[in-house]
Amino acid sequence: MTDLPTFLTAHPYNILVDITGTQGSTPREAGAFMLVSQTALWGTIGGGQFEFMAIANARQMLAGTGGAPTMDIPLGPEIGQCCGGRTQLRFRQLTPTLKDELEARLAGEIERLPEVLLFGAGHVGRALAAALAPLPLSVTVVETRQEELANLPAPTKTRLVPMPEALVKDIQAGGAAVILTHDHALDFLIAREALAREDLAYIGMIGSATKCATLASWLSREGGERRWMERLTLPIGGSAVKDKRPEVIAAMTAAEILTALAAYRLQASS
Repeated sequence: MTDLPTFLTAHPYNILVDITGTQGSTPREAGAFMLVSQTALWGTIGGGQFEFMAIANARQMLAGTGGAPTMDIPLGPEIGQCCGGRTQLRFRQLTPTLKDELEARLAGEIERLPEVLLFGAGHVGRALAAALAPLPLSVTVVETRQEELANLPAPTKTRLVPMPEALVKDIQAGGAAVILTHDHALDFLIAREALAREDLAYIGMIGSATKCATLASWLSREGGERRWMERLTLPIGGSAVKDKRPEVIAAMTAAEILTALAAYRLQASS
């Protein structure tokens, strides 16, 4: 999705549609929003017929031909939806003040995104960066080789460092480390730093059962604890899908990461 400043440059006149309340089963939660211009949209409030109704209402307001400042929409068979709940919507012209508030809100949300570090930008690293790019995550690719940092998706941050393992200590609690370098020895150094922490939601490594056994043996010689291996996902992506193409591994790994992050947040809040 186009970032907000780019969208607003191309479409400066918008109606901000935000969900102010919900009851029962609804496709999006209170606080979700979208921007509606005469020819384009940014964001979504859940799709379906009720979103079409909201867009039509917003464009009437933009055209000066009507439109209500609020809507209370039952999400039932009368509008061709089966959620069964209700959603309340608010419609406001996007003023400079509202624009500033919206940009500040998005900046705050970005700061709170779970942090994912991908160590290595080879075939699987690049595929995983692409798979994670549209998700609500802060993704950084770490490499020792400058040339491998080309052709990554735009939202991805990059770090070019001689000792990637030194960055593990800086990962936010509740974040994820995915180890995909071109060097088994480097993989092991990164894994040792990550597994020594007990506050990461996900630690994954590309490899095989043989690599797992070799790492376990190496860690025991390097002063690691046997229980550390329980926190390691190796190989990443699981074994349910017998397809080794980078894009398939990346899709399966993205699902693993999202699941682990959600489980960590649930445990932290309980």
